[in-house]
Amino acid sequence: MESLFSAMIVLLLVSLSCFTSSEARYSNNGNITVKWDLMNWTPDGYVAVVTAYNYQKQRSVPGWTMSWRWTKKEVIWSTVGAQTTEQGDCSKFKFNIPHSCIRKPIVVDLLPGTPYNQQIANCCKNGILKPGLESSFQLAVGNAGTSSKTARMPVNFTFTAPKQQYICGPTKNVRPTRFITADKRRITRALMTWNITCVFHKAT
Repeated sequence: MESLFSAMIVLLLVSLSCFTSSEARYSNNGNITVKWDLMNWTPDGYVAVVTAYNYQKQRSVPGWTMSWRWTKKEVIWSTVGAQTTEQGDCSKFKFNIPHSCIRKPIVVDLLPGTPYNQQIANCCKNGILKPGLESSFQLAVGNAGTSSKTARMPVNFTFTAPKQQYICGPTKNVRPTRFITADKRRITRALMTWNITCVFHKAT
């Protein structure tokens, strides 16, 4: 329940905030950049907002699919703005059942018209990501580290779309993302930020 409450708080903060990280906003390397922002700690993990930025000038993404591999025994308690394609074996959990127990989850965007309480800013476009725009979702991750010293970056990222192949580099620990409130009177920042760069490989 505490993890769910924390996730709801982060959802509200992100809905009222905008991304202000200049190093990403003004990047123009013709790639897909994924930012994994840890927003707060929970009793057994953290809540993160994951955002994919399309820095390709003339190439839209016609429905993205994202995947990675956990390096510990992490589970996804809940998602907002996206879902995993499979839950996996969560039989060892007796009461609260995770959204996903798969070590290499596959995540897809939600459809337009998704109920508002299941949305986050910049979600729910069926994975369509036009040049210069972004797509986001939120994860509550459990069985994970609960501090900057114990949380582990996911690895082996993949980013795909129909008739498009991308090659993703390693996950990197970068300067935490900064957020500014809608009234522009307060700046906050992520606890940690991990960055993944995916380069277009070929059309299929």
